[in-house]
Amino acid sequence: MVTSKNAHAIDYRLLVIVGALLLFGFVMLTSASGPLGYTRQGGDSFYYVKHQLFFGLVPGLFAMYVMSRIPYTFWKKFSWQILIGSLILLVLVFIPGIGSDFGTSHSWLNVFGLFSLQPAEIVKLTFLFYLAAWLEKRGTHGVKDFQNGFIPFISVLGLIALLVALQPDVGTLFIIVVTAVSVYFAAGASLAHIGVLILGGIASFGLLIAVAPYRAARLTTFLYPELDPQGVGYHINQALLAIGSGGFFGLGYGNSRQKFEYLPEVAGDSVFAVMAEEMGMVFGVLLILGFLFFFRRAMKIAMNAPDAFGKYVVIGVAAWITIQAFVNIGSMVCIMPMTGVTLPFVSYGGTSLAIILAAVGVVLNVSRYGVQPLSSRWP
Repeated sequence: MVTSKNAHAIDYRLLVIVGALLLFGFVMLTSASGPLGYTRQGGDSFYYVKHQLFFGLVPGLFAMYVMSRIPYTFWKKFSWQILIGSLILLVLVFIPGIGSDFGTSHSWLNVFGLFSLQPAEIVKLTFLFYLAAWLEKRGTHGVKDFQNGFIPFISVLGLIALLVALQPDVGTLFIIVVTAVSVYFAAGASLAHIGVLILGGIASFGLLIAVAPYRAARLTTFLYPELDPQGVGYHINQALLAIGSGGFFGLGYGNSRQKFEYLPEVAGDSVFAVMAEEMGMVFGVLLILGFLFFFRRAMKIAMNAPDAFGKYVVIGVAAWITIQAFVNIGSMVCIMPMTGVTLPFVSYGGTSLAIILAAVGVVLNVSRYGVQPLSSRWP
């Protein structure tokens, strides 16, 4: 039972890992975004770093602290209401004057003209609260049941997936679905049901490609990156050029050539490519190890959680952040299609960073009530 009497210190090892990823992320974002800020933001080379600081890091650290102090069971009590609120936000992006467009995507809300936020990022966490509470209530036997387990799960997941797909934001949709299925599997779901979900996901992916030719072009580019290097293949070819130029030890911090508006989205999706160009494969491997350490430590916290709700939430956060990192990196090295998802703790994106840090705060709170002290062995 979660009470103040059985609370102890948070897991500082996880906090150190997150701090290291954040610090490295800001150092790399400063270099990667400098030329873009100078040319597009009135000569302010630090525009994107300052924006990330004030609209991402500061609110994110505050949210992490608050979430680490609030008993995580609080979110179980109001999981349904929180989910409904999140669904309303997803609908609001389609209302003119409230929703904001970015390219072909309608994924943003304009908050009183002061700043924008991305509801789909919020849903990553709020849906996780609802899913963990629902799975705990069903129990292993209920989760395996087709009528009372599989059908409700696929219905709620399908509703969220539809709203995100309509934006359209296939990258975020993929992260939400894979995270949800990971937690569903961890809760004891039937392998047959998981198989149906995978087949349904493949079919849905085919449908999304059929209704939007640009997605088919991205898939073709993934399979044959050498085709149309000045057209649809430009992004991936420039990313591969940046990574290849870095070699083992890189060109040196600040010495990237591709960040001078040769490589698209240098502050967002493509920041890993700039990092690899400047710092080399060695730091690229270290960054990947950092995410693996994060996953391993989070899973230790999950296995030590005092109840199923806490366990499922932590598994979901661990899967979400780690999968998103590997999807982003995988798209840069051309082992996955371009998805447009950010690199956690590193890429520019205030809403994404703030929500990820809030999720880390929840994980830290679960660690506060672990049923036994975690191993002191690093990590």
